[in-house]
Amino acid sequence: MVYQPLLHVKGLKTHFNTERGRVTAVDDVSFILEEGEILGVVGESGCGKSVTSQSILRLFDEKYTVEYEGEINFKEANLLNLSLSGMQKIRGNDISMIFQDPLSSLNPVYTIGYQIVESIMLHQKISKKEAYDKVIELLKLTGIPAPEKRFNEYPHELSGGMRQRVMIAIALACQPKILIADEPTTALDVTIQAQILDLITELNEELKMGVIFITHDLGVVAEICTRVIVMYLGQIVEEGDVETIFSTPLHPYTKGLMKSIPQLDGDRSQKLHVIKGSVPSLYSIPKGCRFASRCSYADNLCHAKMPELTRSSNKQTVRCWHYEDIARKERSSYVNV
Repeated sequence: MVYQPLLHVKGLKTHFNTERGRVTAVDDVSFILEEGEILGVVGESGCGKSVTSQSILRLFDEKYTVEYEGEINFKEANLLNLSLSGMQKIRGNDISMIFQDPLSSLNPVYTIGYQIVESIMLHQKISKKEAYDKVIELLKLTGIPAPEKRFNEYPHELSGGMRQRVMIAIALACQPKILIADEPTTALDVTIQAQILDLITELNEELKMGVIFITHDLGVVAEICTRVIVMYLGQIVEEGDVETIFSTPLHPYTKGLMKSIPQLDGDRSQKLHVIKGSVPSLYSIPKGCRFASRCSYADNLCHAKMPELTRSSNKQTVRCWHYEDIARKERSSYVNV
């Protein structure tokens, strides 16, 4: 029997045809998601995290300006080859997504109960009574108090945390194999963030879902994820298990992200590390390494030629010409200190 991961993305490229020309927002992205795994995807705004996740569900298809390359293999089928009706059977059923802003994702003119029932009855042949009972169970599962009352309320009548729980309930309505969580705790207070993260972790363990968790918060990644992908300007620059990435990051960009994490027990008078510059525009992608203009280790090679993803000796994958030299220099500096 041939081994098959839950999801296998191979060489994914997402091109948009715009008024200013063709841009590639996702460029040769490959990764595997296992059953029951929580895979973290991190990087600055504009690095391609959300476009990658939405490309998996082909949410850009209706714009007719998008072109895909590569493979997105799920259940022995390449999702990029499926028809629109084939993708509609996958979306919300086998693969679900929680978006950043629940208020704009929920329909303001329908009650939350109606919206969850609609999601269930679209994919399952059950009666409205059975769907109603299932919605009440889902609302209880996601920690919403008085679910019978909330069933008939509209999105604007709920708090931000409640709306996010409703989005999770909709995403879980058909018990998907894969849950994509695109910064699900954005704009929520710290207490509600913790509750939402605990809920996703519990449901991941209970339902054995594979979870793709997109976030800016490296603290969250360290807490709930098993592996992490670091993206920059549409490409993966480093990948590995969470413990290894946090203890020995190899790519200069990953190192910069790690240094940017506030230290609660550190010297408060010390300024927080900032990665100089900003992410370049997709309309002016550098010729060589895409991080070269912001990297203190960059040389002529970095500016002239794109490095390939390379597997290092400790099972990390990194896209950098000089990661070994950088690691040696850092080790020697620690010894000298």
